[in-house]
Amino acid sequence: MLYREAGQYKTSYAADMAIFPLRQDRIGLAAILAIAFVAIPMTGNQFFLSSVMIPFLVFSLAAVGLNILTGYTGLLSLGTGAFMGVGAYACYKLATAFPDVNILVWILCSGFFAAAIGVIFGLPSLRIKGFYLAVATLAAQFFLQWSFVRIPWLYNYNASGAIEVPTRTLFGLPLTGATASPETRYFALLVIVVALTWIASNLVHGRVGRMWMAVRDMDIAAELMGIRLLHTKLLAFAVSSFFCGVAGACMMFLWYGGGEANDLFNINLSFNILFMVIIGGLGSLIGSFMGAAFISILPTALKFGLPAIGIPIAGATAEHVNLLLVGGLIIFFLIVEPHGLARLWQILKQKLRVWPFPY
Repeated sequence: MLYREAGQYKTSYAADMAIFPLRQDRIGLAAILAIAFVAIPMTGNQFFLSSVMIPFLVFSLAAVGLNILTGYTGLLSLGTGAFMGVGAYACYKLATAFPDVNILVWILCSGFFAAAIGVIFGLPSLRIKGFYLAVATLAAQFFLQWSFVRIPWLYNYNASGAIEVPTRTLFGLPLTGATASPETRYFALLVIVVALTWIASNLVHGRVGRMWMAVRDMDIAAELMGIRLLHTKLLAFAVSSFFCGVAGACMMFLWYGGGEANDLFNINLSFNILFMVIIGGLGSLIGSFMGAAFISILPTALKFGLPAIGIPIAGATAEHVNLLLVGGLIIFFLIVEPHGLARLWQILKQKLRVWPFPY
C-alpha cells in the first residue's frame, strides 16, 4: 500500500519519465533531505558528525564518481584514490596561491584538474578494456601517488611532506583548519554532495547517460549507431575524475584537515571505493550512497556501537570482523545479486506496490 500508483495520473511525457514519478518517492526524498539538513545537526554530537556523517558524505561523492565510470560506462578503474589526491593537491595549491578566494570555489575547481588528469589516463580506453584497462588505471594510481611524494612543489616544499590545511572562513565562520567546527564542515559538505548528486542524476538520465550505457552494454553496436566511442569514454573519465577530485579536496579540507598522500590516497582507498560501488550496486546512484554508508559506517559501528550495547570487542578484533564482513558481502553480491543493495531496495519497493497480493 505504500507505493500504490492509484490516483497519480500523468498528463505529459515529461511527468511520466520523471526521475521520481511516484509521489511516495518524492516524499521520501524530501524526508531524507530534512533529516540530513535539520535532524542530524540538531541531534548529532561532534563525534557523530566527524566520524560518521562527514566520512559517509566524502565516500558517497567518490562512489558516485566511480559509478559513473564503472557502473554506467562499463570502464573499470583502480585509480580512484589517485584522482582524489589530484583534487586535494590542486585545492591546496589554489588555496595557498589565492588565499582571498572562497575555499568552496577552489574545492569545486579542483575537480577540473582531476578531470584533466583523468582524460589523459583515459586515452587508452579506446584500445583496451576490461582487465587491461584496470591495469592501466592501476599504473596511474602508482604514478600519481609517486608524484605526490616526490614533487616537493605540490606540498609547497614542506619539510614534513604533508599538506597543512590553512584556516578559511565562510560567512565569518571557520570552515577549514583546526578551529572549524564539525557542524560547519558538515553543512558545507552536504550542500556540495547534494548539488553534485543532482547534476549526476540529470546526466545519467539524459542523452549523455544513454550514450554511456550504450557503450557499457555493447560498444561496437553503440559505434554503429553513431556514438563516438573516444569522446564518450573520455567524457565518462572526465566527469568521474571531477567527482573524485572534489571528493578528495573535501576529504583533505573538510574531513582530515591535513595529511600525507601515502596515508590517504593510496591503493587501499581505490579498492575501498570500488567495494562501495560493488556492494551498493553498479549503475545506481542510490547504490553508491548505500555502499558508502555500509563500508564507512560499519567500522565505527563495530568499534563503538557493540560496546555501547554491552558486547565487548577489542579494536583489532573489530577491524578483522569488518574485513570478513566486507569480503563476504563482495563475494555474495558478485555471485547472487550483481546489482547490489540498490537492486534489493528495488525488489522491496515492487513487493510493497502489490502487497498483500502475491508477487
